[in-house]
Amino acid sequence: MTRLDRSAVVVDSTLNFPARAEAQPGRVRFSFGAQTHPGKKRTNNEDHFLVARLAKSMQVCKSSLPDDGVYHFSDEEAYLMVVADGMGGAAAGEHASALAVGSLEEFVLDTFKWFLHLGGREQSVLFEELRKGLERADRKVFDLAQADPRLVGMGTTLTMAYSVGTDLFIAHAGDSRAYVFRDGTLEQVTHDHTLVQLLINSGGMSPEQARRDSRRNIVTNIIGGPSAGVQAEIHRLHVADGDVLLLCSDGLSEPVGDAAMAEVLTQTPDPEAATARLVELALDRGGPDNITAIVARYDLR
Repeated sequence: MTRLDRSAVVVDSTLNFPARAEAQPGRVRFSFGAQTHPGKKRTNNEDHFLVARLAKSMQVCKSSLPDDGVYHFSDEEAYLMVVADGMGGAAAGEHASALAVGSLEEFVLDTFKWFLHLGGREQSVLFEELRKGLERADRKVFDLAQADPRLVGMGTTLTMAYSVGTDLFIAHAGDSRAYVFRDGTLEQVTHDHTLVQLLINSGGMSPEQARRDSRRNIVTNIIGGPSAGVQAEIHRLHVADGDVLLLCSDGLSEPVGDAAMAEVLTQTPDPEAATARLVELALDRGGPDNITAIVARYDLR
């Protein structure tokens, strides 16, 4: 069994997960499923998600060659995946998560430097680009809330994955989560930015106590919220053949739990079917919150 190596921790909170010692594949096949549901206890859905494919293309506008007016497409692709779980009174949470996802979509399209060949320097620049994306979303949500008294204090968690070949980058704020399922083991990549997690880290509370604590949903680092500023947690991983990425809001992870999610991913290799089963399982266990999941599978060839 190959586990994700968590030993190389960079000072700026970026984690580096080294690749397996195997040759780089010629191509990565990416397949996914994504779904959101309001759950059984909420009247509206404050979760939003995005899965987008980025590809190089060129249109020949005028040429003396025979391909005048033809589109050319590169085989290289990148994927952007985002899960956001909003919070705030009335429809403010729904507005915050939609605004944050839309902001990242615009940022990637208009500003983000797409890296389809990654070396050392490009990776360092990419970390900064990911931080800028979260900071831009934070400013947009905060500024709109300041301009509209009905939206004051609205905010959202945000977990974003940017996938290029076997390189996977994750930027995160809040308590939505990113997991990697490898060789039958599900490992949480992101850390929960919550009050109870701070207490666990300081030794003031055990994980078992945290699961029952009434303060477990108090989030300490979000996009927007009562004050501007977000701390982006960033990770770099290298995916292996058969790896599965799971992004989800706490409406899935809290009622279902890691063991049951791992069982679904073991028994259901198709990402679309796995996503549907995970949401169904959260509903079967009461559906106390909005539920969102993205499941992405990597097949190397």
